[in-house]
Amino acid sequence: MPRLSVNGVDLYYEEQGEGIPILGVHGTPGSAVMWADAATELARHGRCIIYDRRGFHRSAPPVPFGTLDLVDHVEDAAAVLAALHAGPAVVIGRSTGGLIAVELARRFPDKVKALVLLEPALFTIDPDAHVWARNVRLRVLERSAGRPGLLAATVMREALGDSTWASLPEDLQQVLAGTGPAVLAEITGHRMDLSEDALELSEDELAGIRRPTLLVTAEDSPEACRLVNARLAGALPFTRTVLVAGGHLINPAHPAVLDFVDRIAARADTWA
Repeated sequence: MPRLSVNGVDLYYEEQGEGIPILGVHGTPGSAVMWADAATELARHGRCIIYDRRGFHRSAPPVPFGTLDLVDHVEDAAAVLAALHAGPAVVIGRSTGGLIAVELARRFPDKVKALVLLEPALFTIDPDAHVWARNVRLRVLERSAGRPGLLAATVMREALGDSTWASLPEDLQQVLAGTGPAVLAEITGHRMDLSEDALELSEDELAGIRRPTLLVTAEDSPEACRLVNARLAGALPFTRTVLVAGGHLINPAHPAVLDFVDRIAARADTWA
């Protein structure tokens, strides 16, 4: 398995295609496994790189760990791009991966050419979304107390609904269940979407992210996700928005995303 040693951890990654770098950042719970088909399609439009974030699936540490902070994931993403000489990249982040992508663009703007945010988990940007996320945090901790194997399923049921979780293949459910320790480490860590001290960004900080951004919202997602994207559409300087069918598990290779990547690759001067 291809691996990169960055920031004291070994990260599993996959790379395919040529052209403009494209970095895919998965959500929580999650793994690059869930991006396999999308990565193949994205590789027809650029150099696609996906990886398991630290603590997740094939990048899990060999011993138990305490907490995972947003800064860990952001610095890992920057280090992956640096190690592969792949920046600046179009960074595609789904859910928690979108939160990481936003902070990557803010802290390491030289690594990011453009952003694709698939319902990023920046819930603090909207009061109602923030309350929803805090309630999710409490329910997840209560329902999975002492049973880390239930953490992933509980988070997924909250975001996707019971029926969507039940429809996932059994082997994928097992992969996600195995990410329970990482999910708990993020919840008890700092600045993550379900942390006690979730990241808060001011209007000026968001306005400082001067990168072309595609905001993707799904019709059947929790209202909190739609509220976040509506706020971001007004706060980020250079945004396009698109509404797609389905729920929170948005396809990273949706046609709207592929079109956006192609426009960025061609440096089309179409922003207005």
